Amino acid sequence: MINEFESKILSGLSLTVADGALLAETGPEALPNLFSAAERIKKRFFGDTVELCTIVNAKSGACPEDCFYCAQSSKNKSAIDIFPLISRDAIQRKAVEAKESGIRRFSIVTSGRKPGKKELKEIAGTFGEIRKIGLHTCASLGLLDRDELGYLRDYGLERYHNNLETSERFFPFICTTHRFAEKIETIEKARSIGLSLCSGGIFGMGETWQDRINLALTIRTIGVDSVPINFLNPIKGTRLDHLSPLSPDEALKVISVIRFMLPQKEIRVCGGRIQTLGNFHSMIFKAGADSVMTGNYLVTTGRTFDDDLEMLNEEGLRLRTD
Repeated sequence: MINEFESKILSGLSLTVADGALLAETGPEALPNLFSAAERIKKRFFGDTVELCTIVNAKSGACPEDCFYCAQSSKNKSAIDIFPLISRDAIQRKAVEAKESGIRRFSIVTSGRKPGKKELKEIAGTFGEIRKIGLHTCASLGLLDRDELGYLRDYGLERYHNNLETSERFFPFICTTHRFAEKIETIEKARSIGLSLCSGGIFGMGETWQDRINLALTIRTIGVDSVPINFLNPIKGTRLDHLSPLSPDEALKVISVIRFMLPQKEIRVCGGRIQTLGNFHSMIFKAGADSVMTGNYLVTTGRTFDDDLEMLNEEGLRLRTD
């Protein structure tokens, strides 16, 4: 079955939801075959190159939304640093550090439903300098409207990020202060004005495999370019802190199945990578991933740029530069 689906993809066809459900039933004994096939699919479209991206947490905490997994929600009780929008100079220093480390893509991330007008103006003013440094510009700023997105595009924003997080069915179980449809609307507005799109999910929140497959199908339908795969890191004080992280095998299986469902999309492993995979984190590339977020995340630590570059060298992978 796995090899049959691989051939189907390499011949230019797409897998159905039913196909994805069959892949999700792959047992432990067949996982090496699943991972190998996903790696071959990845190599067909991305070769041995990897794109590195990083983020700057430009505004932290005090978010009025109630996302159950998020330590930045004011509805949760996590002990995190809370601070307002950092300065343009601080953002640009982070961008220079990223460029000097070999990073290709840099994203500005803020907490909250969306920035205010003054904050949006400050953020917009950084994009030109970031592009001059030689980085691709990304932003994750919540549920912006079309005019706000257009304003950022005109100042140099290239890609907008808004995670769907999970399937439409499961979404109300992890957030009640905004709707799945609002996320879709934001993504469609970004696409309508020519922005590249970045949207994925968090895995390990109690969703089913069918939810995971349906999320992948939605991502394919709305035409996303980059698909972040995050693994829940249950942070104390959030409403999901009672859950256990996925096992490494399950996490790698998620990457492989998403690669089968979205063969030509950037599959970018992000939050929870180290906490979930531990010593198996380099296996993400052998399971079908082609991109990775490096450096720290919003409220948790990640891997250093140098550590990830060393890992790529050990795996015989090259940084994507085009």
